[in-house]
Amino acid sequence: MRIVFFGTPEFAVPALDAAAGRFEVPLAVAQPDRPKGRGRALAAPPVKTRALELVIPCFQVASPNTPNALSALAAVRADLFVVVAYGAILSKELLAVPRLGCINLHASLLPRYRGASPIQAALLDGLRETGASTMWMDEGLDTGDVIHQRALAIGPDETAGELSARLAADGARLLVETLDAVAAGRAPRTPQDHARATVTKKIRKADGFLDFTQPAMTLHNRARAMTPWPGATALFAGEPVRFTRTRVVPAAAAIARAAPGTILGPGPSGGLVVECATGALEILRVTPAGKPEMEAQAWWRGLRIDVASAPRFTTPRSEEES
Repeated sequence: MRIVFFGTPEFAVPALDAAAGRFEVPLAVAQPDRPKGRGRALAAPPVKTRALELVIPCFQVASPNTPNALSALAAVRADLFVVVAYGAILSKELLAVPRLGCINLHASLLPRYRGASPIQAALLDGLRETGASTMWMDEGLDTGDVIHQRALAIGPDETAGELSARLAADGARLLVETLDAVAAGRAPRTPQDHARATVTKKIRKADGFLDFTQPAMTLHNRARAMTPWPGATALFAGEPVRFTRTRVVPAAAAIARAAPGTILGPGPSGGLVVECATGALEILRVTPAGKPEMEAQAWWRGLRIDVASAPRFTTPRSEEES
């Protein structure tokens, strides 16, 4: 079975490895190189890097639906297209190119969390379980018939980066099962219940801004959903600080109430406790502006500020509000 693999970010790399380790992959397709880092030098997407390591040619195109791209992909004469976080929707004409059709690996238990940010959305909602799905692709946004699904528990303090890595590995195993079923002609088609569907949106930088007038659990879920990107950010004395590891303070360890955003002192896990609208959030690790990630207590000691006179954490203004 000849497979053209569509994918771009790190999440898709284990799936590429799984497909290439089991079947013939004559071509990988990824988004173009993008500027990265402070120098804004062009950087290859992870799927391209891994494909070249596997001696698989990589076709980079922002939209695979143009006449030239469509012609190039048809010339490969693939039996199947496999799509994993590629970054563009495939047209009806392109979906009809491979002999056996197109399948997609998606990081949620469909029909919940269709769209661009299923992992972040599950964390924002405070779910204890998510999973991965494989499906036959159609013209809709993650609306195709489901082939296989596998659930995965979410840790109470797990970040989007950590959960993404686990889902990528678990999803790659699910993809192997799916590809074997497709090759054997026994891959099921289970229609989704569209009435139960939810759709996620693309994450923006402003989604990482923390508002301490919200409950502690809401802030904790946002902080881990936005780590590592775009980062869970608050302002302290006008300077941005990223919260890279947080925890909700147990009710038994709660300190006296104060204005939201106020630093109350050391926490039960060795971090800094910050007052929220309801409850308190313990900050365990931070990344101050222009500095590396560090323990929150180390950052606090370096400021040499007394708790009683310390400024409160405030919310950055979004670009839309500026």
